[in-house]
Amino acid sequence: MIDDSRDKGRIMNKQELASRVWAAADELRGNMNAGEYKDYVLGFLFYKYLSQHEVDYLRSMELQDDDLPDVTEDDKRLVGDVQEGVGYFIAYPHLFSTWTDECKRTEFNINHVYEGLNAFERLISPNYKRVFGGILETLGNGLPKLGTTAGQQTAAASSLLSIIDEIPVDGREDYDVLGFVYEYLCQQFASNAGRKSGEFYTPHEVSVMMSEIIAHHLKGRPSIKVYDPASGSGSLLLTVGQAFSRQSCDRDAVKYFAQEKEKATWNLTRMNLLMRGIKPANIMARNGDSLARDWPWFDDANPDETYEPVRADAATSNPPYSKKWNPPEPGADPRFAAGLAPKSKADYAFLLHTLYHVKPDGIMTIVLPHGVLFRGGAEGEIRKHLVDHRNIEAVIGLPPNIFYGTGIPTIVMVLRPTRSDDTVLFVDASKGFTKDGAKNRLRTSDVQRVVDAVVNREEHPKFSRVVGKDEMVANDYNLNIPRYVDSSEPGETWDIYSTMFGGIPNHEIDQLDEYWQALPGLRGRLFGRVDDECSEVAVGDIASHVRDDEAVQGYLDGCAGRTRGLGARLHGSLVDDPLAVDAVAGERGVVEEVYGCVADCPLIDKYDAYQIVDDAWTTISGDLENLQTNGMAYARGVKPHIVTRKRRGVDTDVQEGWEGALLPFDLVQHVLLPSEAAAIDKKNERMAEIEARLEEIVGDLDEDELQSDAINDGNDGFDEAGLRAVLVDAANDYATVEMRALKEYLELSRAPEKRAFIAAHSEVDWAAMEHNKAGAYNASVVKARLDELMRTIGFPDGSFEQRMAEADCLLGEKKQLKSEVKDMEKALHEKTKDTITSLTDDEVAMLLDAKWIEPIIAGIETLPRMAVSRLVTAAEHLAEKYVVRFSDVSQDIKASEDELSKLIGQLDGPVHDLTGLHEFQAMLDGER
Repeated sequence: MIDDSRDKGRIMNKQELASRVWAAADELRGNMNAGEYKDYVLGFLFYKYLSQHEVDYLRSMELQDDDLPDVTEDDKRLVGDVQEGVGYFIAYPHLFSTWTDECKRTEFNINHVYEGLNAFERLISPNYKRVFGGILETLGNGLPKLGTTAGQQTAAASSLLSIIDEIPVDGREDYDVLGFVYEYLCQQFASNAGRKSGEFYTPHEVSVMMSEIIAHHLKGRPSIKVYDPASGSGSLLLTVGQAFSRQSCDRDAVKYFAQEKEKATWNLTRMNLLMRGIKPANIMARNGDSLARDWPWFDDANPDETYEPVRADAATSNPPYSKKWNPPEPGADPRFAAGLAPKSKADYAFLLHTLYHVKPDGIMTIVLPHGVLFRGGAEGEIRKHLVDHRNIEAVIGLPPNIFYGTGIPTIVMVLRPTRSDDTVLFVDASKGFTKDGAKNRLRTSDVQRVVDAVVNREEHPKFSRVVGKDEMVANDYNLNIPRYVDSSEPGETWDIYSTMFGGIPNHEIDQLDEYWQALPGLRGRLFGRVDDECSEVAVGDIASHVRDDEAVQGYLDGCAGRTRGLGARLHGSLVDDPLAVDAVAGERGVVEEVYGCVADCPLIDKYDAYQIVDDAWTTISGDLENLQTNGMAYARGVKPHIVTRKRRGVDTDVQEGWEGALLPFDLVQHVLLPSEAAAIDKKNERMAEIEARLEEIVGDLDEDELQSDAINDGNDGFDEAGLRAVLVDAANDYATVEMRALKEYLELSRAPEKRAFIAAHSEVDWAAMEHNKAGAYNASVVKARLDELMRTIGFPDGSFEQRMAEADCLLGEKKQLKSEVKDMEKALHEKTKDTITSLTDDEVAMLLDAKWIEPIIAGIETLPRMAVSRLVTAAEHLAEKYVVRFSDVSQDIKASEDELSKLIGQLDGPVHDLTGLHEFQAMLDGER
């Protein structure tokens, strides 16, 4: 059995763990600004990485954990070995694990952090100063903000250390959990940091889009250099490196060049790169203003004679938008040979600077405000130069409100220093997104659609188009995307002839041609041609006819045939050996399998299929990580189900039953315990029916009846005690002989009297009750019998009393069902727990199929049915659009006017009023 995840963080996948760390850190933050608070959380997180990285190195030197207390500065040889191996040295008293142990013993003090940070800076290897030097300065300078006293700072730091201590580090290169949590926290802090947030983080989906375009261009190169002149957290650089590494299978084949003006953000860049396992030798990071201080690469000992500008295979950037800058004198800086951006807007300065540092056969992507496409003046001249010199490969319009800290429209521009083609691909990707809270977010399928269009130079109506230079010149080098790609949806148009005389215009039916091509003959069976201009609906119920049509059935059968066998193939690639599946790259294989199934299915957008796979992969990848970290036994694990409950006014975590570590209880019940689950479902369905009937009874009551004591104060349900009293009163008028006798019996108190009464009253069915030891009947038993008899009273049909009696019976049945369901759910819960812990290998495989593969199959199977539904909607709209002719409307109006005129003629009243009415009547009759 698996322990509670709150005690054993290792059983959580990276996403679950990152979410938990964020929630705890955000709660601890209180009112502190998110932008500042991130420096503490991320700083301590990085320090944990540094400490663990050194401990792993010491273990590789065959030091045991018991030897760690001897790791001190006094051992100069050890200090030198560690500095050479990892680039720095941290003595045992300053290790992150030492601090957390002190926290547990309440021996930790904030001074330990100050001492540790100072010692770290002092003991960085001289050869690694450019990578590690000052990297923890932001953390050290910000510690006083954790509290006004040392005690407050100690308490706050101790809490942060405890949160970060939950993050496991097992040394596996493919489970870079620290780096993942770091990236996740950067994203969360960005979304909470207001206007400043966009300065250090680019939304991951945009990073992936830019990186995949770059990686495609660089395919086949043995190694690359990638550059970002405004690196922020380093996420863009890392995503480019990851995309290239997936192709080259060598993560060390990438060298990262990063420059960042803000020192604290520059530290984020270096931290992120290091925690993602990038070797220090592959990190070239500088703190400085890229525009004011260009980055030449030179030997520090002889800078004048070794000057060489950095040249990268790829560059990527999301610089600050429309920033002010101080341009150099014209012609003084080779970076800006194409022109100088205006002082008030440095957008093109960043573009030209970045392009200058790309090799002739390289590529760059850059995020810019939409205005760079059409603003005039100096920017127009630079834009002309870029078009004339064939530098622009693609312009991609992004959805609004997608970046943190700003809602302005943005674009991604793809450029290359050398191109033989003078065309530009324009992509309007502004419509493809999903809402994510207050922001818009690109879906994975949206990203893939853009990447495919760019790398394959694809043209799609309303989405992408390749434009020649002549057209851009004719537009005076204005590159505003709507000039070249019209993605607007046409408004509703009305055919004048059909509006007047009826019939459906053939040209509007023609607009559904993709359906008529895919479903041969259907058009003729739905619409009968009246003449060359119009048709009419030839069937009664369009929806029924379409779904029963032979062409539609053939289409659905054909699509189903193409997906036949998909489940078995996915089972083979995912379920047969989950421990061998790549949790990241494995998705591509599933996508290709699905693409193969839908490729020849008309009316289906393959990117809809892609999104179905990606949505499912979120679950699959997390499960794969858990299985590969903990072994297949994890599938048979259960853990306490923890909920938060108020205890004496304090939120407290308490256990309420169990949950599957990997396999949800409801899934196991559905697959392996269906009869038990169905029995509960049946009772729940009956309770739902009862609830609906009770609502119906209340809804039918009149105002007087709603004032009855049987109805609650909200007039939307029953007061059970009041209902009982109302029925008892009503029963007096309808009581049977037996009921009256039982009421008399309840007034007796002595046993002899009760026995005599029993003997004398044979009209009572005494055998229907259970007597006590004295041979009499307890009051509770008699009252229950009275209740039973009262429910048999035949109140007049439809009477208030009859409806209240029905409600009483239903409430009693509901109460009984609720009790039964509770007992059954408890028994099923325990049985499910036992079932999971004793699953066979075949049962595990069956459940993984149900959890991973069935949602994909079900989603793909819905796509052709959704296409048919879209046709039904469109055809019904056409049928309804022209069903009423203008002449019919005119006749109706005329008939209404005539009727109104007659009514006016029948009115009588003051002369003044009648004069006005007669004038109105004359207008209706057409006399004026």
